[in-house]
Amino acid sequence: MNSKYKNHLLNVNKSNDLKRIRVMVQIGQCSDSVGAKEILHAIKPLTSSVDLIETGCDGLCFLAPKVIIEYPNKAVSIFNNVSENDKTEIVNQIQNPTTENNRQSALIENQARIAMDQCGYIEPSNAKEYILKGGYEGLAKALDIESDKVIAEIEKSKLLGRGGAYFPTGLKLRAVSKTESNTKYVVVNAEEGEPGVFKDRHLLEGVPHRIIEGAIISAYAVNATQIIFYVNAKAKLSLVRLKKAIEESYDLNILGENILGSKYSVEATIVQGAGGYVCGEETTLLNTLEGDRREPRIKPPFPTESGYKANPTLINNCETLSNIPFILNSGANLFKQIGCESAKGTKIMSLSGAVKRPGVFEVPMGTSIATIIKDFGGGAIDDDENYKNPVSIGGPSSGILPHDQLDLPILPGKIHPTGVMIGAGGIVVLKDKTNILEFIKILAKYNAKESCGKCTPCREGTPRIVNILEKCISSGKTSTYQEELSDLADIVSSASLCGLGQGAGTPIRSLLHFWPN
Repeated sequence: MNSKYKNHLLNVNKSNDLKRIRVMVQIGQCSDSVGAKEILHAIKPLTSSVDLIETGCDGLCFLAPKVIIEYPNKAVSIFNNVSENDKTEIVNQIQNPTTENNRQSALIENQARIAMDQCGYIEPSNAKEYILKGGYEGLAKALDIESDKVIAEIEKSKLLGRGGAYFPTGLKLRAVSKTESNTKYVVVNAEEGEPGVFKDRHLLEGVPHRIIEGAIISAYAVNATQIIFYVNAKAKLSLVRLKKAIEESYDLNILGENILGSKYSVEATIVQGAGGYVCGEETTLLNTLEGDRREPRIKPPFPTESGYKANPTLINNCETLSNIPFILNSGANLFKQIGCESAKGTKIMSLSGAVKRPGVFEVPMGTSIATIIKDFGGGAIDDDENYKNPVSIGGPSSGILPHDQLDLPILPGKIHPTGVMIGAGGIVVLKDKTNILEFIKILAKYNAKESCGKCTPCREGTPRIVNILEKCISSGKTSTYQEELSDLADIVSSASLCGLGQGAGTPIRSLLHFWPN
């Protein structure tokens, strides 16, 4: 493609080719907790002749701390589960590379990585390195065409939101674009307060420029001039790397006035979230942005018509936005070849709990839960020939599936009549001997605690559900309270404004359906 905007990117990055040995230490919030930063400090004095780089985590969290040595001839050596005792071996490998190359794990190669491409293998905030790997080419192509055509390409891709509601991304863009206003906003929802979900954090820590690129393309498409990144206040490493990435984007004229030499200008700011699961709901997020209580708004009007400060506002999460550069750069048709008929593209799944290989894995939509747990997660820790481990999926707004239901595919909406859904993409494998009633009570207590209190059915109903579950635990059975629990679940779900209340009944329905006694 002969684009003056792409040429601008090439000029920026002419001298950034790989000419020295690179030693990459993967540091994310996950790997930092098992000593990755100490490994970086331990080998730093011994690597003066090479480029020592701190990257994000590639999603294979169970292999942390992880060190990768990349040579100018593209050969790679990988060290997993590194301790300080391994630093001599790492330095020897740098100085005297063996002929055997440890290519990246099959667990990476067997994924369909679009949003997570290069995550863990480039310096996160380095814009020039991101550009060297093809970054911002989607933005260059977007700037070469009219904004309406950008939206049309995203509509053609059939990309759905990846935050849990799975609303068509192109339809949301079109709605903001059509709304008349002198001021429009793009808000990046990086709150991610759902237990068991950590995929947006990995993207922010590993490839923040891809999120920035998706946000700028979206802003250009709807003619917004302001991008606000709403980041969970506890995601401290995400915040540090995003801030630096934004600064570098300004330095290279990817953000600011007349970006990449075009006539389009856009600014970006960061706001730290107010905290709490409900803040991930888009209208609650808007309230906290404006300094109001963390509670949802009545819809309509929708944020696309009246959002931040009553202006048209496009709100998408990090994973959703990370797909947009690929669609613009490679085309909607290629994106649609991935996934299944009812859901195109990939989904990042956060896998944790009693599983051998916890981490985040990006797989085609339609992949079964069992495939993710067994092929990528290595199966449950206490797995044997008779796989019996139940699975909590979709967080506290979803439910639990027994072992014989794990062939269900990851798809938008309900994947089981009880209301169990994938949500934002969290899978927690439970131990075979888990007391299901006790675990359901944990989910119910979380929902009761996180309820903002605005809706009476949710404010009063969620703690009532907890009280009844405690009676069930005392008696050792649910059958006595089955009708009362079922009624409460229906009332709370049907009469609440936001997803927290609407999903609070789902764990109860899964309990009563799969474990009725």
